[in-house]
Amino acid sequence: MIGIIMFGVALLLLLTGFPVAFVFAGVALIFGVFAEGFELFAFMPYRIMSIMENSIMMAVPMFIFMGNILQKTKLAEQLLEAMGQLFGRVRGGIAVSTILVGCLLAASTGVVGASVVAMGVISLPVILKYQYDKKLATGVICASGTLGQIIPPSIILIILGDVMGVPVGDLFKSAMLPGAILVGAFILYVLVYAYLKPEAAPALPESEFDKEAGFAPYWNAFKAIAPPLLLIFAVLGSIFYGIATPTESSAIGGAGAILLALLYRQCSWEVLWQSSIETVKVTSMVFAIFIGATAFSMVFSYTGGEEIIEELMFSLPGEKWGFLIISMLVILVLGFFIDFVEISFIVVPMLYPVADMMGIDLTWFAILIAMNLQTSFLTPPFGFSLFYLKGVAPPSVQTMDIYKGVIPFIILQLLVLASIVIFPGFYGFDS
Repeated sequence: MIGIIMFGVALLLLLTGFPVAFVFAGVALIFGVFAEGFELFAFMPYRIMSIMENSIMMAVPMFIFMGNILQKTKLAEQLLEAMGQLFGRVRGGIAVSTILVGCLLAASTGVVGASVVAMGVISLPVILKYQYDKKLATGVICASGTLGQIIPPSIILIILGDVMGVPVGDLFKSAMLPGAILVGAFILYVLVYAYLKPEAAPALPESEFDKEAGFAPYWNAFKAIAPPLLLIFAVLGSIFYGIATPTESSAIGGAGAILLALLYRQCSWEVLWQSSIETVKVTSMVFAIFIGATAFSMVFSYTGGEEIIEELMFSLPGEKWGFLIISMLVILVLGFFIDFVEISFIVVPMLYPVADMMGIDLTWFAILIAMNLQTSFLTPPFGFSLFYLKGVAPPSVQTMDIYKGVIPFIILQLLVLASIVIFPGFYGFDS
């Protein structure tokens, strides 16, 4: 039972706010020495070297760099202005515009924090100016900002691909349809909500539009959307058509982001320097957690924890369906309290071998996990999107407004997740 005890201790320490990488490494060291002695860690240098030489994980810093560069190009501001002119005459049009911009930012940056903060700064004041319901406004921004978790190129899909041994390109392809359906569900909810409660999501007044504009709004929207779409096509198209590996396409994305920054006249040595520093910080955090998690997994496996998990999962009623339901519930509950990176490096390695032995399609299982982990960004009390938005929201927006606003979108995400479980064939998976 040593492995189970160390897992519980690690979870308790995570709740104290102590740095995650040190929690995993420290717990592994203490329990490893207790179980076997320092000899157990003789091969850790080789494990660390294999992590640093991992070509798949090399895509992580490049996609983070791409997102950091695009965050500084005022891409979100231009997209929101263009979309607002297109959909502003529709009830809930600004909210629909925010969701579509969130979708484009997800596909071009993939950085949840940057998307939520950008739309919180730019879009939230405009939404509140036109008397939108605060709960709807905050819920839309938080939910659309998390789309970067499921819409490629997604950092979590890269991590899951490496952890589970599934080709990242296959995960990117498989995530396209669930991501599109989730975006459609968000838009449909906003339109229905605006229809039932017109005062909560009014259309923009006619005075906001130029009646003589003709095709100008469409042309402006095209000019705003075309550059990021070209970048998205260059990154994802190079993967889907076999021109480049995900790692190579991440370099294309980084170079393309710099070209867009030049196009928007936002490129400077200061922007490149700041983007590089922020990339190093985030990448260092991810790889430090990866190293700590590797030590933790090694000790957990040595002390028999994996065998206990396998026996427990195989004893569940309903066989693979029971396993799927329980594993999704465990990930959902853990997502209330700990970050997706910790879950990916600690919990997923315990679950996917069982899924593989049960004959479950690992690509399908990875997409289920990614969709589930996306929900963790919205779930109170520790959903990161909630904190990101609260940090840039005006004083009139209370924390409870944000908490209440995200609940419908959490339900929508869980419904889409349930549809992937129940109808895998519709999404192109083998159950």
